[in-house]
Amino acid sequence: MNFELHVNGRPFHAEPRPGQCLRTYLRERGWFGVKKGCDAGDCGACTVHVDGEPVHSCLYPAVRAAGRSVTTVEGLASPDGELHPVQRKFLDAQGYQCGFCTAGFLMTTAALEAERGTADDDGKLDDLPRAFKGNLCRCTGYRAIEDAVRGVKHTERPRAGQAVGRNVGAPAGPRIVTGTARYTFDIDVPGLLHMKLLRSPHPHARILAIDTTAALRVPGVVAVLTHEDAPKTLYSSARHEHPTQDPDDTRVLDDVVRHVGQRVAAVVADSEQAAEEGCRRVEVTYEELPYVTDPEEAMRPGAPVIHAGKGPEARIARVENNVAGEVHGEIGDVERGFAEADVVYEETFRTPRVQHAGLETHGSVAYFEPKEDGTGERLTVRSSTQTPFLTRRALCALHGLPEDEVRVIAGQVGGAFGGKQEMLTEDVVTLAALKLRRPVKLEYTRAEQFHGATTRHPFTIRVKAGARADGTLTAVRMRVVSDTGAYGNHGPAVMFHSVGESLALYRAPHKKVDAYCVYTNVVPAGAFRGYGLGQVTFAVESVMDEIARRLGMDPLVFRAKNVIGPGETPHSPLGEEEDLHIASYGLDQCLSVLRKAIAEDRGTGDAPEGWLVGQGTGLAMTATGPPGGHYADARVSLKEDGTYDIAVGTAEFGNGTTTVHQQIAAGALNTTEDRLTVRRSDTDLVRHDTGAFGSTGTVVAGKAVLLAATALAERLRTLAVRHTGVPRHRCVLRAESVDCAGRPVTLRELYAAGHALGATEELAADGHWGGSPRSVAFNAQWFRLAVDPGTGEIRILRSVHAADAGKVLNPMQCRGQVEGGVAQALGATLFETVRVDERGEVTTAAFRHYRLPQYADVPRTEVHFTETSDAVGPLGAKSMSESPFNPVAPAFANALRDATGIRFTELPLTRDRVWLALDRQARGAGR
Repeated sequence: MNFELHVNGRPFHAEPRPGQCLRTYLRERGWFGVKKGCDAGDCGACTVHVDGEPVHSCLYPAVRAAGRSVTTVEGLASPDGELHPVQRKFLDAQGYQCGFCTAGFLMTTAALEAERGTADDDGKLDDLPRAFKGNLCRCTGYRAIEDAVRGVKHTERPRAGQAVGRNVGAPAGPRIVTGTARYTFDIDVPGLLHMKLLRSPHPHARILAIDTTAALRVPGVVAVLTHEDAPKTLYSSARHEHPTQDPDDTRVLDDVVRHVGQRVAAVVADSEQAAEEGCRRVEVTYEELPYVTDPEEAMRPGAPVIHAGKGPEARIARVENNVAGEVHGEIGDVERGFAEADVVYEETFRTPRVQHAGLETHGSVAYFEPKEDGTGERLTVRSSTQTPFLTRRALCALHGLPEDEVRVIAGQVGGAFGGKQEMLTEDVVTLAALKLRRPVKLEYTRAEQFHGATTRHPFTIRVKAGARADGTLTAVRMRVVSDTGAYGNHGPAVMFHSVGESLALYRAPHKKVDAYCVYTNVVPAGAFRGYGLGQVTFAVESVMDEIARRLGMDPLVFRAKNVIGPGETPHSPLGEEEDLHIASYGLDQCLSVLRKAIAEDRGTGDAPEGWLVGQGTGLAMTATGPPGGHYADARVSLKEDGTYDIAVGTAEFGNGTTTVHQQIAAGALNTTEDRLTVRRSDTDLVRHDTGAFGSTGTVVAGKAVLLAATALAERLRTLAVRHTGVPRHRCVLRAESVDCAGRPVTLRELYAAGHALGATEELAADGHWGGSPRSVAFNAQWFRLAVDPGTGEIRILRSVHAADAGKVLNPMQCRGQVEGGVAQALGATLFETVRVDERGEVTTAAFRHYRLPQYADVPRTEVHFTETSDAVGPLGAKSMSESPFNPVAPAFANALRDATGIRFTELPLTRDRVWLALDRQARGAGR
């Protein structure tokens, strides 16, 4: 076969493998801008042009490209490097967050732009829901993408020292829009081996024997690893600063499987195809064991014990009852409180499993690099992780390695949302690399993300609350059951967090909580945006709304009467957290935003005739960091060329921390952001960083950067005094120099002076922050919606969100975090659910079955920030990555209650669920 195709103007003659898709063909030749998000044509991240037509390259056979011209995102710019107009528009609008989906949107938009005014122009660019029906974004909420397509410019270039509070663009922006940002697998490692995992077909079974003979005969298979090859050590896949927060109930490869999809063996080969075939040839003999998939049944006497035989060292609360963790607490006497109430309401609420669905799947590459001192090699693990330092710590403990023998790196991470606060691939990849002394890669498929990664915890919450006739709350009692699945990673911590701020938001003299985190034989749950608060807030806010309605009160008036006030101490039945304070208070402003939206929006003219219209609100309070300490180190240095280097340990996955760190340092050093480079998420850079989770990227890592940059500014002034003899008060740091009484000393000169004077210690400074004390952030959501009583269809007519983020360091990025949080929460509210069958097997293991929010599903949310300045956060800032998620579901459910008169207590609020409830209501009224 005489094969040839042109990619970005360059000819390629290598024939594709039989059945090879164009995506893998292009990536194998270094075109890493072509991404893998689904390999099913669902997400559009792999979009390229073939002879000018946009195609999903994961579905396009490479052999069909013979004789054709293929353009990837790397080829959009002109040969002299000038950006394509669409790339420039996405850069100016910052039409991305993590950036993993951006190439797909760019390529789709560029193709449609090229059709403008031609015979092929069918008006798609004027109908973006139709234009982007084949593209998914999990981060942005789509508004930023629309702005990019429409040519709206948001990014700014502020003057020296004025970056804080401005819309500074992400440093990675130019690389994202040109396809040169490097994500986990966007590297070429010579001699790379590929790993595939054999997974359990049973919900609960003991492995009696594994025969690898046939698998090892497959050409290209190098090794098959089983539980016999793995450490016996128990650990948790969850990553926390204090590992004792999680049960140690997991092994790298176990001889007992506890859910369908648990890994059984790892096959390593010189190609993915050979590894997959090797998995098919492994023969496993199982002894099937009884299983349980309902958490209430799992706690009953006689239920199958999922972690039988594990002792107190595993830190499982009650092994024999499948209880991974539990908490119980009471303030006052709730029975007395109910007796004092004029209205008492009690209801049970349920929330489903939800997938994180970051477009970059889990995965890692382990390889060996020479040590700097030439004494041998050390292991490097490149991973899609939120926690490089904690992952290194866990790998060293698990495999008996000293920390200086292991380096962990995270490149650009393609979405996380808590799902990558886990060690799901690094442990087994390291096992293989150490045994084979070869580089090994494991990259999850989209299906593996559903049955082999983690989900949001499904909750069942029973709430009983009482209030007097004047609207004063008297008591709240809650029973919470959280389904942690087969393993307890994050389970007890999520359970504990879920019943904290959700109850502390409201004053009531009597509160009681009983909460259980329960094992079942289902895919494990884990950390997810909101960390349990979203589930319980749905229940609490629904109950508050219902009590207000039964009292005949405006739900906002009822909330305002009962919410915690400025200067008060948050109290929950689990006790007071001593380091948690209301260091700034913007909840009153949040309520004012919602009142104004309601007051100005009384009409229903935008609803179709005959549809039911309603409006509803929800509130949330969130701590600005996890309890128990969250640590960050940063180092800011002056470089020889007179620019600055910022070294931080935290990861970037679209949360915007890299931009904010640059802005913070630019302000402290009185310079412009383009004179600072940020190096991050590499265990070689700084002493320690707990990780990018718990909304700590700004309030913890950012605080460390501020301390380091402020210290360096003082050191540079000290050095200028020594160099010039000018009094300190007359030495002023400028963008590129120090003004010493009118004499400009360039930063290049100052760097040289530091070396000449033997004062190199003055050229860098370190900052450290321990994450305590902590403050709280407030969020409020309002919806007005319309419901078709004949079909159950719901349309969002208006969406308003108020956020108490303290001093907003980058309004454009913070707005994006709010919009993305609202969009993701709407997915969990309206249609997202990881469905499992009676054996606990996931049945929605593809985007087309799972149903992520698309462009057409997400309204344009009006975002309003309060005017507050926090006494704890850096420069007055608070966290705002997780908290926007939490009030969305209850606000939506309360609006639906207002429209229909029906209290919906189970998510998601799918069209069929809504229609069935309306139908039952109509039938009942007709009797």
